[in-house]
This record gives sequence, C-alpha cells and structure tokens, in this order.
Amino acid sequence: MPHFINITVLSLLALWLLVPVSLLVMAGVSARASTPASLKRAWQIGRWLTASALVASLAVGGLLVLDALGVPTGLPEAAQPLGLYPDGLAVWMALLISLLGTVLLRFAENYLKGDRGERRFLPWCLVVLASVMLLVFTHHLVVMLIAWVGVSVALHHLLTLYPERVEAQRAAWQKFVVSRIGDAALIVAVVLLYARFGTFQLPELFAAAAASSGGWQVEAASVALAIAALCKCAQVPMHGWLIKVMEAPTPVSALLHAGVINLGGFVWLRLFPVFDGLMLGHYLLITVGGFTALVAVMTMLTQTSVKHALAWSTCAQMGFMLFEIGVGAYTLALAHLLAHSLYKAHSFLASGRTVRASRCERLPLAPLRQRLSLALPAAAVAAMVLMLWPSLVSHNPLLGALLSLAVGSTLLGMPVGTAKPKRLALVGMALALVPLYALLHSVLAPALPSAYTPLTLTAGLLGTLMLASLVLAAVAVTLFPQAAWVARWRVHFSQGLYLALPFQRAVDAVAPIRAWTGPSSLAPGLKGEWS
Repeated sequence: MPHFINITVLSLLALWLLVPVSLLVMAGVSARASTPASLKRAWQIGRWLTASALVASLAVGGLLVLDALGVPTGLPEAAQPLGLYPDGLAVWMALLISLLGTVLLRFAENYLKGDRGERRFLPWCLVVLASVMLLVFTHHLVVMLIAWVGVSVALHHLLTLYPERVEAQRAAWQKFVVSRIGDAALIVAVVLLYARFGTFQLPELFAAAAASSGGWQVEAASVALAIAALCKCAQVPMHGWLIKVMEAPTPVSALLHAGVINLGGFVWLRLFPVFDGLMLGHYLLITVGGFTALVAVMTMLTQTSVKHALAWSTCAQMGFMLFEIGVGAYTLALAHLLAHSLYKAHSFLASGRTVRASRCERLPLAPLRQRLSLALPAAAVAAMVLMLWPSLVSHNPLLGALLSLAVGSTLLGMPVGTAKPKRLALVGMALALVPLYALLHSVLAPALPSAYTPLTLTAGLLGTLMLASLVLAAVAVTLFPQAAWVARWRVHFSQGLYLALPFQRAVDAVAPIRAWTGPSSLAPGLKGEWS
C-alpha cells in the first residue's frame, strides 16, 4: 500500500510539473500553426492541459488534507527533487490559475475566431499561463524570478496585439518600463535574502529565518519586495498604464486583471514567513496601497466607460490587498486575491452584458435617513460580533473596522420603496458577510504558516489614517452629492487626480512612440519595427 501511495504521489507531482512545460511547448507549436485545423487543435490541447492542471491540483490538495489529518503521504519529500513546493498556498493558486486558464481559452477561441490577432494571442497566452504556474509551483527563488520576468515579457506581446494602435503601444511601453523596475526590485530582494540566509530554496530559507533574527538585509529586502509588488499591482504613481491598456482585446484584459496583476500579492504571501513581524516594506505597502485604494475608488465612481471603471476597480482592489498584507492580514489578503480574480474575470468576460444592464433605468435610492437607520446599526452589530470574536480578524482592529464598514456600506444602495420584510432581509444578508468571512478564514488560514502578525503602533496609525480618509470621502459623496465643491473634485477625480502624468511624461520623453511601421513578427510572414 505505501508503494502504491508513493507511485500516486509521484505521478500527480509529475503531472503538476509537466503541465507548464507542455504549455510552453504548445506555445511554440501554435506560433507555427500553418492551417486553421492545426490552430484549432492547439486551442483544444491548451484547454486540455489547463483542465489537467485543475484535476492534478485538486488531487494534490487532497493529499495535503490527508497529511493534515495525520495520514502520511510523503508529499513534501517527493516534491523536493522535482523543484516543487506543494503547500496550501500553491494549491489554491494552482486551482485559480487552471480554472481561469480553461475558461479564458474557451472564451478567447470564439471571441478571436477569424481575428487577425488570433495567431498571436494563443502562443503568448500559453506562455503567460505556463509562467504563472511555474511561479506558483517552484520552491526556488531564482526560478520564481525567471517566471516573474517571463509573465511580464509575454504579457507585453499580448498588450501589443494590434501594433498599429499607437496609444496601445504607448501604454504597453509604460507597462514595460514599470515591469523592469519591478524586476530589478525583485532581483535585489532575492540577492539580499540569499546574502542573509545563504540559500535560494524556500524550505531552507524559511527554516533559516525561523532560527535567526532578521538583520538589515531582511529589512532592505522587505522594501525591495514592496517596490516589486507595487509595480506589479499598478499602484500610484506607476498605475497609468493599467487604465490605458484597455485597447487590448477583452480576453487580454481578463487575463491581466484576473491573474497577472495579483502576482505582487502572491509573492508577498509566499515570502512573508521570512520577515520577523512588520518591517519597512509593510509600512510602504500600507501607505501606498491605502492611498491608491482611496484615489482609485473615488475615480472609479466617475467613469463612464465600463472597462475603465473595471480598470480603476482593479487598481483599488490591489491597493486594498497590499494594504491588508501591510498590516499583517495575510489570510484576508489571500481571500481578497482569490475573490477578486474570479470576480474580475467574470466582469471582463461579461462586460457586454454589463453595458446592456447599465442602459436600464436605475431605481432611485431610498431617503438617506432611512438608509443610515439600517446601515449604522448593522455596522455596529458587526463590530460587536468582531469584538467578541477577535481571532476572526487576527486580533487586528483595523480589519474589524474594515469588515464592519463593508457590512454597513452594502445597505447604502437600498432603493426607494423597499418593503419592511425586504429591508430586514437586506440587513440579514449584510450581516451574513461576517459568518461568510469566518468560513473563508477557516478554509484559507491553514494554507498560510503562522499567519498571525501583531499590529504595531506605526502600522495602526497609518492604517487608521487611510481608512478614515476613505470614510470621509465616501461620506462627502453620499451626504453632499450635489454640492459645488463635490462637483469640482469629481472633475479632478475623473482623471485620477493626474497622479499618473509625471511618470507617463518621463517614459514618453525617454522613448517616444510615434508609429508602428508593420505588423508583429509573430504573425506568419509579417515583420515590423519601431519607427
């Protein structure tokens, strides 16, 4: 029986490793597909591979559950020679990536059928999926770094799918520069961690970090890692490219917003055991992530384009996720990452339906006093529950305040004429967010080792300032929507307070984009270059 288990474990891990390698092979094959039939087979094989990764990830997750129940499977020992790190975080991310990859390839095949960008999209999409899987699966920092760069380079080709669109090229070039800054920061972080602990392998790195104090190298590595995450997650002031890449096809937008942009958060969730408590990098995430969330939320409310509103929503959600990591709420950040990916993938792939829904006449809101009479008591009840159950939010009052605000804000959109039974039902649904979060917390917490990090005074003050600013801005818009000063600020927020302009102008000055003299070299028989 143990021999059978060993064979099963090795087979599953081999399949786990084989899928990203096969995706890279299929990327090369699909780039050279000469007939519609061969290209169609490449689409089908790509979907089959991502579906296989989904099945293998479920099986690996089952083995982890058996290990947790005390049934030895030998999973960590078998994974080490293969260069894999099959822990709970890797399994959750693998499930997300393989599910999104399967759905996205199925959607994109129909969406791009007959489009001149179809032949370019498939190979680079497969490279992105393969690189993300390698980033998630690996137990080696250097492989993680290579996969991180591979994701960015492949995505650049997807963002320039239509090379004659000058604005798309400009946005892609800005993204390219931001990504190189993030790459350099991640390289610095990896070098500093190696200099301190003398290993690139995650199990040895975590063991060495647990057995010794941090040191200046770890403090500096936290700052470098924070810069890398801020670049990858499109945070202020290097966020302008995210809004401008909307000229790319919808499947590219879905891949970017649902998967790639979350990787800054994933790398932090992977490496946070190295850091002893909250460090300078955490404070940087709190400050920049919180400020970005504030600006992006207010800007999102002023947009008239569905895709632009979704882009600003992504910017805000990434700010919130990094803010949560900054205050040490790693389990909440993981839940945020997974939920945002699924939500944003659906939002982009169903954006046409969203446009049709937006044309429907909106119901007027109930009087403000009536909405506040429900929202404030509901938020107070949620706060009392969290005070009695502080472990739910890792004994972190900032998270308790954030969850209480979420409960109250769900009731501020109640339409006029809502009958009393329905109002009570809405209150019940809002309060259900607390036990729902408790369920998510209990499911995801085992995926992260020692996820509890005490909140320092500095982090608490920074976090309180960010949350208070967000609440004040929301109150101003809610209570005084017709005020002249609100209208003036609305104009400026519609442009994101112009915070992206300095960086955009600096990039344009270094590498001005004028025109594209020909199509991409990936398309058969076509070549081009910058003019």
